[in-house]
Amino acid sequence: MPRLVTIGHLSIDYIDVGDTLSKMLGGPPAYVSLAAISLGVNASVISKVGGNFPSEYILWLRSQGVDFLSLEIIQSVKTTSYMLKETEKGRVLRLLGKAPPITARDVPLDLDADAIHISPIAGEVDKEVMEITRGLSHIHSLDPQGLVRQFNKDGLVRLVSLKDKSLLSLFDIVKVSETEAYPLTGFSSPKMAIRELHNLGVKIAIITMREKGTVISEMNKGTYLIPAYKPKKIIDSTGAGDTYIGAFLAEYLHGRETLWCGCVGSAAASVSIERIGPAVFTDLDTIYERAQRILESTRRIQET
Repeated sequence: MPRLVTIGHLSIDYIDVGDTLSKMLGGPPAYVSLAAISLGVNASVISKVGGNFPSEYILWLRSQGVDFLSLEIIQSVKTTSYMLKETEKGRVLRLLGKAPPITARDVPLDLDADAIHISPIAGEVDKEVMEITRGLSHIHSLDPQGLVRQFNKDGLVRLVSLKDKSLLSLFDIVKVSETEAYPLTGFSSPKMAIRELHNLGVKIAIITMREKGTVISEMNKGTYLIPAYKPKKIIDSTGAGDTYIGAFLAEYLHGRETLWCGCVGSAAASVSIERIGPAVFTDLDTIYERAQRILESTRRIQET
């Protein structure tokens, strides 16, 4: 099977859902890997955590098929942790703790991967790591969420402009949320942000827009609006974007067309928000049925 490696911090997430506060495993390496495994891809992780990271999380991920290429547990520090709360104005993030950065020394130089996905959540991956991993896989993917986050003294998150846009040229695929598009590219319009990403050399640009769907563009092959599938119920949207890209990359590694990969990503995300926390998908028929319905409603966007 193809192999996908995800680089970024595993985290401890505290999810405020109504009257309930849930503590759970979080972080892109968990959500991305489990989505990819569900769709028939081997998934490996490079990450760092603190001494407070529950050992049962590690055991559970291994039991689900996640391979730890490099997981450094530093007893003297805290794991990257977030308090997440959904409000009428959107999600509020508060950083509670931050593990040390992932450096070039943490990346095995004999790494054999079909795809590498880099997804920092608190600026923990620097450009040197991105430059090294560029040459270690056929497909290089980025979710820049943690590169445009800044934290005040209380840990509350605000978005800031990406200082070095040249690092985007290191990636074949970039997935970014609508709210992060402006600080990342300097353009709030999805079409203009995508154009800027293509100008920087990104082959496939993806902008997720929650219930408004996803804009996806493959260089020289067109731009499409993929509608969001309306879930049966929304329990928790944490990790939906990571689930999306995990499913997208899995289908892409299987050789499927980019548009279809986006539809599967959207379908997988719709299933993920109907539950709390990361998990392997057990009903692939549901995902593929939703993906087919999404595909039938997809439309091409006129480029200007």
